[in-house]
Amino acid sequence: MTIAADRPRAVPNPRERADERAEVRVRRHTGQKLRTAIQAVVIAVWCLLPFYWMVVTSFRDVGFTFDATPWPTHVTLDNYATAFSTALGNHLGRALLNSVLIGGVVTVIALLVGTSAAYALARLEFRGKSLIAGAILAASMFPGVALISPLFQLFTDIGWMGTYQALILPSISFVLPLTVYTLASFFREMPWDLEEAARIDGCTRVQAFRRIILPLAAPAVFTTAILAFISSWNEYLISSQLSSDATQPVTVAIASFAGSQPHQEPYTAVMAAGTIVTIPLVVLVLVFQRRIVAGLTAGGVKG
Repeated sequence: MTIAADRPRAVPNPRERADERAEVRVRRHTGQKLRTAIQAVVIAVWCLLPFYWMVVTSFRDVGFTFDATPWPTHVTLDNYATAFSTALGNHLGRALLNSVLIGGVVTVIALLVGTSAAYALARLEFRGKSLIAGAILAASMFPGVALISPLFQLFTDIGWMGTYQALILPSISFVLPLTVYTLASFFREMPWDLEEAARIDGCTRVQAFRRIILPLAAPAVFTTAILAFISSWNEYLISSQLSSDATQPVTVAIASFAGSQPHQEPYTAVMAAGTIVTIPLVVLVLVFQRRIVAGLTAGGVKG
């Protein structure tokens, strides 16, 4: 019986193995980029399609309101004229000014109070800190619809119904928890060495906050300001019950639009007003998108 000798196995070339691993990594990286691109396109279409259809409908003639053509047809600017027509009772211009005023005041007050509160929750130790943080979180989760009746009764008793105060104060209560928690998470991640160095150099805690911490927190503060303004700009539920004809914001004004024809639901005019209201927010985000991204990711700095 003859036993065949074992044949020596071929030893792979190290360079060939390295080339194979590199090729596998390239294919894997290409596949990941392709999946990311597909997901980004799907998300963009999903989010922008309603806005696109709103813009298309806003330029469409009233007689073709329900035309399903996916591109602009029967284009007209009459819907925008109807949206601003005071003869029909549509006071969109005044409502825009009201929304800017309310949103601006709410944002400024929320930042002034929220920045100091967030710093205290993130950097200071005091009795009842957890209780205060829990109360702020509970306030952010409280349903707005449950507040309408108490606020209506309160503002009626003190004579604030239909005033700007009646719209600003509830909006601050909704925006302030968002401001506090967004900024507190950022302050909590900032290195303590910066503040300690300022204290060693002779700064008080307030001076260290104003000169060192606050400038470094500018991206997060800017991002929080934009989010607070957008939240106040889009508020409808409370404003629909507490505003008057002179103080109503754009969300309430659009809901009470009247068309050019009696007993007609002015869909195209509403779409035109919606486009006018949405475009400033889109422009705001596009112009400051780098600051927004920087603010949202700034809390990841390691000490």
